[in-house]
Order: sequence, then structure tokens, then C-alpha cells
Amino acid sequence: MRTSIATVCLSGSLEDKMTAAAAAGFDGIEVFEPDLVASDLSPEEVRSRAGRLGLTLDLYQPFRDFEGVTDDLLAANLRRAEARFAVMQRLGVDTVLVCSNVGTATVDSDDVSAHQLRRLGDLAAAYDVRIAFEALAWGRFVDDYRRAARIVALADHPAVGTCLDSFHILSRGHDPAGIEEIPAEKIFFVQLADAPRLAMDVLSWSRHHRLFPGEGDFDLTGFVAHLLRAGYAGPLSLEVFNDTFRQTDTARTAAHAFRSLVWLQDQAARRLDAGPLTRIAEAAPPVGVDFVEVKAEDTGEVEATLDQLGLTFRGQHRTKPVRLWSGGPARMVLNEQHAREVEPVVAGLGLVVPDAAATERRAHDLGVQPVHRRSQVDEARLAGFLAPDGLEVYLVDAPGPDAEPTWVEEFEHGLPRDTADSFTGVDHVNLVHSWAEHDEAVLFWTAAAGFDAPAATQVASPQGLVRSQVVRTPDGRVRLPLNVAPAVSRDYPEHVALHCTDIWAVASRAAGRGMAFLPVPDNYYDDLAARFGLDPGLLDRLRSAQLLYDRDGAGEFLHFYTRRVGRVFFEVVQRLDGYDGYGADNAPVRLASQARVDRVERTARESAAGPAAGARGRPRT
Repeated sequence: MRTSIATVCLSGSLEDKMTAAAAAGFDGIEVFEPDLVASDLSPEEVRSRAGRLGLTLDLYQPFRDFEGVTDDLLAANLRRAEARFAVMQRLGVDTVLVCSNVGTATVDSDDVSAHQLRRLGDLAAAYDVRIAFEALAWGRFVDDYRRAARIVALADHPAVGTCLDSFHILSRGHDPAGIEEIPAEKIFFVQLADAPRLAMDVLSWSRHHRLFPGEGDFDLTGFVAHLLRAGYAGPLSLEVFNDTFRQTDTARTAAHAFRSLVWLQDQAARRLDAGPLTRIAEAAPPVGVDFVEVKAEDTGEVEATLDQLGLTFRGQHRTKPVRLWSGGPARMVLNEQHAREVEPVVAGLGLVVPDAAATERRAHDLGVQPVHRRSQVDEARLAGFLAPDGLEVYLVDAPGPDAEPTWVEEFEHGLPRDTADSFTGVDHVNLVHSWAEHDEAVLFWTAAAGFDAPAATQVASPQGLVRSQVVRTPDGRVRLPLNVAPAVSRDYPEHVALHCTDIWAVASRAAGRGMAFLPVPDNYYDDLAARFGLDPGLLDRLRSAQLLYDRDGAGEFLHFYTRRVGRVFFEVVQRLDGYDGYGADNAPVRLASQARVDRVERTARESAAGPAAGARGRPRT
């Protein structure tokens, strides 16, 4: 189906928005009237520019507070409408969005509203314009799409139809199945928006918290399926009011928006198993983490940490300054290539997938930016693409049982794999991005890689609340907590959690090799005793080893943290009897401890380097 986007979704000038929409792949746009009013382009120039970009101008919006009024106000409204129709004629737009009255309506009558829309239709027809009447969720009298459709039927005018907006329908809890009862020829336009479930007034919810499809809690797949069953064949258009999208890069947001609409069409097509919707390549979710890559100018401190944890040095890459460490099936790639002045940071993630070629095709169909690495003729070629936060994601076909991927053979002069190691793999990788990247990141992982996205949580930190949302494969074999760093924290750390079968042995080995664990305050253990009533012997053992503890209805969770190196640290975890969480109650303890350690180390560095060097700080990527 044809795709469209309202210019209100994007930041920048009208010209910027049109260029970005065309580049992203949209067929058309809705012209938001304030964008035209603020532009120095004439309507004719906007029309001409759209033609050069290959865009249609699908809708002019909004026209507010028209129906349900007294006769004297109706006359004024008709004069106001005629001026808009003249502008639309210059633009070449044939459909106008007329919202149900929220401010001046005084007559609660379907017959009166229908009569007034019929009058508007007569005027519109003279300008070759159609009226798409929309029930706003906060309309004074008309706030239900089914009532709007009844009024349109009563108006019985060829130039009067309805606009169906998913937010106005689903936010009020109206059953969208009624869409199938509306004659297809009377559905003039469709606007789509997702949103999280929030307990707030619907107007504020609509103005500030709409999301692109796939990022919220609405069943937009079912909504589109009802449209198709009704016979709707017009454009699917995005109308998303969101404070973030109005501030972020125009081209990036447009590409993000288009990806969401492609994904939605694919989901609806699969539900219907038919229809004029875009289908994209199907790919199964990842089945494991193949490797995690840490990049830095000098990875020496990271290697020292891995050695203390008990991982094995597997060798140096034969052509690049890249080294491999592993603990059982958990592999860490340490990359010093093209990393001048880069402190340690999680830079790449290898995912084991059932069919790398299929996942690569799906990412391509969704417009995800590919990433390519130079490789020699005899080296493995790994398909890769960029996540919204710049993380490089690589795809590796699943090797046979107990086998390692072929790329491991490119590392030389290391030790053999320790098959008896207590590490069983990468439990999760905790990633950090900005507030502006969060929704895009969730969509990326769910749409392109097949992850599920449970509800977000918030964790207290010394710098403020940290929003955390875990995306994970349906079977839980790959887990990626996505954290939105507080605005005041420019270098909020990321970490890699390694799972093991005997955390006591790993902790003892690390301590014996000189590891300085992230310190845990005594108050934490006093609180553990109060919360869980732990055996005093176990509590003393946890305190002595600096281990943290959690418990849910299924089982128990033991874990500890290393100190950070640059923007990276490690966690070692052991899940017992089906525990499925991440020790969320322990996160504030970890964050506070890291803040104390960072403060002490920063003071020591500044004292050693002198005031001038300390003020400059460390270079960041």
C-alpha cells in the first residue's frame, strides 16, 4: 500500500521534512498547516518541490471546530473553510482533515452535525476537495469513530467521508472491529500511531507520547487488518506527536518512521495472509550470543580483568590488532584497530542466527544501515548492520554442537579452548543509549532481529532515574537490557554479564588473581537479612565474597561486578532453579558503588595529572 507521513512527525523546516520523507521511501506526506504557514515557500513552490521529490501531497490538516455550532458561527466557519480550500487548490491537495469540534460545539445532534458537514461538502466540491471527518478522542460531543461514521452517512455527500486515526480509537478503548462495517468508499484517510498505556488525560497523552508502530502497546496489526477487511485501499499514514521526534535529526527520524510502517505492513500481511501490503523477508530470532567486541586504543586493562575472571587467551588475529578471549562458549573480541583515543567501550555484538542470509535480507528490507569490515580472501565474511546507538551487530550461522564458528580459526598463538570451564555463555549485554535513541532502538531489535520487548522499568541512580527496558528473544536465550542514561551522565557504562555454573569458584579464582571487586556496603547485607531471612552462614559467605543476591518465585540469583575500565565492566551471574530476572533491586547499590569508586579514581587522576590535565578529562568516542 502507499505510505505517507504527517510533517508534524518530523523536526526542521517544511523543505527539510519533505526531503527526508522522500529519502526514507515514503510515497506522500500530510501537510501540517503550521508547517506551511511558517515556510517561505509558496503553495505552488511546495507543490512543485513535492513533484520533483516524487511525493504526493495526500492530506491538508487540521481544520478544527467546524460542526455542532449555531448558524451564525457556521457562516463564519464556512468562510474560514473556503480560504483553506483555496490554499489546498494551489497546493494540489484534494483531502482535508476536519476534526470533531472540541471548543465551540454547543449542539449535540447528529442531524445538525450531518447537515453542517453537508454544507461543507457542497463548498468543498467546488474546489475538488474531499472532507475527511475525524472523531477526536477529546471531542466535545463526537469522540467515537462510530458516531463520526454515522454522521458521515447522514450527511450523504460524495465529498464527505471519515478519517480513522488509530490513536483516537484505541486510546479510548473503542473496538476497532466496527471499522469493517464502514463502507470502504467512505474511509477517505487513515492515520496510524502507537502509544504506551499511560494513566493520564488523553489530550496530553496524544500530544506528547505517541510512538511509531511497534514501539507502544496498541494492537496496530489488528487495526490494519480491520481496515483491509473493510476494503480500504488508500494510503497508510503516520501521525505521531512526540516531543522526542520533533527534536531529533530529521532524516534519521524519517527513516525510523518508514521502518516502522514497513514492519507494520509485514505483520498485518502475515496475519491476513493476503492483501496489498508490503512483505519483507522472514527470519527466525537469534539463538545465542556468538561474541561481544570491546574496542579501545589500549585493551590491556580489559585483558587483565578477563584473565582475573578466568577466561582463556585464544590468540591474536593474523592480520589485525585484535585479540580473542573465551570462557567456555563466551567469547570476547578485543579490538585496537582504528581506535585512537578511544577508551574501552562495547562496540560490537555477534549473534548466532539460524540463517544469517535471511536475517541480513530482513534488515535490508527494513532499511537498516549495513556495516562492512575489510577482510582478506581467506577470512570469514560476517554480515553486519548498525544499531541506532552505533553498535555493530554481526550475524553468524549456528555452528554444529560443541563446535566453534569458523572465524575463530583466524586467531593464532593462543591457548586451546577450555571445555571444562564453568562459564556457560553470555547471559546478557547491558547497552546504553540516549533518550532520543530509545524508541528507535526498541523498534530496531524487535523488527529487525525478532526480539520481544516487555515493559520498561526505572532504576534509581546517583545521577537520577535510569529507564531500563529488556529486549529478549522469545526463548530468553539472548537478552539485551537497554538503558537510557541520565542526561547528566555523559559516560554511563555498559557491561557484559557472563553466566557460570559455580559463581563461588569464579569469585574465589578472581580474588586469588588480585581482582578488586566492586565494593558492596555492609548496609546491603543487613537489608538482605531483613528482606529474605537468609541463613546467617550464607549471608556471611556472600559478604565475604562481595556477592549480591536476589530471589523470585522461581529461584535464586547470585552475581558480582568488576570495576569499570573506561565505559565497560563485567558481571558474573549464576541463575538457580529458573530465576528469570536481573537483580533489579541490586542495581541502585551497584550504581551508587560505581559512583563512589569513580569519584575516588577521578580525584586521584586529577591530583596526579595537575589541574589543567584534569580539567580536560579523558577523550571519548
